[in-house]
Amino acid sequence: MGSDRYNRGMNQVDYLRISLVDRCNFRCQYCMPEGEEIAYVLQQDLLTQAELATLLQEVFIPVGFTRFRLTGGEPLIRPGVVEIVKTIAHFPQTQDLSMTTNAFLLAGMAQDLYNAGLRRINISLDSLEPETFDQIVGNRGRSRWQQVWNGIQTAYQVGFSPLKLNVVVIPGVNDHEILELAALSLDREWHVRFIEFMPIGNDALFNHSGWISSETLRQQIRERWGLTEGQVKGNGPADVFQIPGAKGTLGFISQMSECFCDRCNRMRLSADGWLRPCLLNETGQIDLRTALRSGVPTSDLREQVSELLRLKPEINYKQRESGATGTYSRTMSQIGG
Repeated sequence: MGSDRYNRGMNQVDYLRISLVDRCNFRCQYCMPEGEEIAYVLQQDLLTQAELATLLQEVFIPVGFTRFRLTGGEPLIRPGVVEIVKTIAHFPQTQDLSMTTNAFLLAGMAQDLYNAGLRRINISLDSLEPETFDQIVGNRGRSRWQQVWNGIQTAYQVGFSPLKLNVVVIPGVNDHEILELAALSLDREWHVRFIEFMPIGNDALFNHSGWISSETLRQQIRERWGLTEGQVKGNGPADVFQIPGAKGTLGFISQMSECFCDRCNRMRLSADGWLRPCLLNETGQIDLRTALRSGVPTSDLREQVSELLRLKPEINYKQRESGATGTYSRTMSQIGG
């Protein structure tokens, strides 16, 4: 299929990241900077379960969205999250449903989520060292590492597959653990994703620490075990590799060193109902919650979303040309990850 300079027609945008809540029970360094007040969305301003179902059934699915990821903040603190999973999983058009979580509450919820229809899960695990982990997640009391590890183990036992572990690599904090984290993929079907540290709402830490390129990480792993092309693909931008003989894979999300805007196949729906076409560019964003509550027909909202889909290749192109190297005021929890 041919394309213009915006790669129109090359990437079908069929993947929607849905933030269920902007709050979190962690305060990770790279997500919610220490000492800064976060303006959380009021409870009454969150999309209700019924509103979300309406938007999916009458707006997003009709224009071609079939793949959905539930995010936050921390999605497991959203009341009714299991019912939300069940609703989306049972839409006949849903081809894929996944969730990103910090796993702190997962041990007690994994079986219910699986029974509701969730099959894929991504878990944030930035360190295997409890002290380092607690430093990253902003813990001030009892260590949270063991409860997260229990959540990971439970999800694996319940049968989530692929089970992915997300690692944001912060120089001087957890970069010394790359080989240990990569080794988690050797004996289990766990898929470790190394994510380049981004300057989103964390200017002070980013300017102090900087970031490490995916290629630098891959070279460390090559020198230890070697790397081959991986076989498990997802809906996201990770370049997937595999240690020879390993059961799992290693993915590298390289938004700083290897811009993938031209491959972007997703949009983001915030917890308060804003549809955004890009993680770093709010051009064309639509306030769907206000429109829905004001009685705007869903047919009109479909037209607006269709127009934003038409514009997205140009937004991707402009973002790629400008480069994702600035700093941004919104935090990851407010964007939806």
